[in-house]
Amino acid sequence: MQKTTQPNQTFSGTQPTGSIVVGVVGLGLMGSSIVVSLLLAGHEVKAIAPIPADQLTAHDRIKEHLAHCEQFDLLTEPLDDYFARLSISEDYQELKGCQFVLECVSEIPAIKKEVYQRIEAVISEDAVVATNTSAIPISTLQRYLEYPARFLGVHWAEPAFATRFLEITCGENTEIQYAEWTYALAHRWQKEPTLLKKDIRGFITNRLMYAIYRETFALIERGETTMEDADKALRYDFGSWITLMGIFRRMDFMGLENQKEIFDRVLPTLSNQDEVPAIMQKMVDINARGIHNSKGLFPYTDEEAKKWEAAFTKFNRDIYRLAEQYPIDKIET
Repeated sequence: MQKTTQPNQTFSGTQPTGSIVVGVVGLGLMGSSIVVSLLLAGHEVKAIAPIPADQLTAHDRIKEHLAHCEQFDLLTEPLDDYFARLSISEDYQELKGCQFVLECVSEIPAIKKEVYQRIEAVISEDAVVATNTSAIPISTLQRYLEYPARFLGVHWAEPAFATRFLEITCGENTEIQYAEWTYALAHRWQKEPTLLKKDIRGFITNRLMYAIYRETFALIERGETTMEDADKALRYDFGSWITLMGIFRRMDFMGLENQKEIFDRVLPTLSNQDEVPAIMQKMVDINARGIHNSKGLFPYTDEEAKKWEAAFTKFNRDIYRLAEQYPIDKIET
């Protein structure tokens, strides 16, 4: 039988107080990036590597991420001070005393279930347990916990240390105080979090992104655009304003007087197909992984893939700083 709990000393209303010890389980690319974000926020971090190979590579990967942070001018301490607050281990007992533990393992429910059991065996009953999943419903994963009330989704963007996005999602059994506590904690991480109180498939970000993918693939398959031109439209139109104002303030800037007429004309013509686009099925068939194996929607040489990765790193630094200059609270005051 699943149990519920009420918060005790870990919680003060919905505001985190004092020094919060955090744990991260899973030290692949995303997990390591999240560890760095948490270190930058001043936390003591207990990092668990369920896969032995990750324990061997995690230190160097985290060190590389911190070097990027130094390029972004995000470091406020010497590198040794960050590593002094980090422990990397295969032993889940290291999580004892953590008030927040984030799971970042592969998107296989059976693996996640085992991880949750091992986490709950050592942490207190009111410590928050979260998942970084972007694909599995929180309510589904929640069933694997002895104390489901304190479980929620905390979905980060990559790289975690240089993006302001964070999506917090409640499952059907999540007690709201745990989500609000995490929402407040996220501001310590220099994030601009969203809080989704109802668990919906794909959460907010993925639903928006895949709506764009579906319409764009439909246009391509009908021969009405190309991938190159669709990307140009997103880069040079959306990309010129979306970081500043999102889509709804953009409507205010454009004017609302003609929006109903536009909706009436355009919405009936948009794709509602529910099958995987033929282009993506082809990518699956050839085991395409994009720049990671030089097989993708576009072709890449090894050198081109490295240049794209370098450009992405630099762009994240620039856009992070640009967004910092235009916070909504300063615009409105």
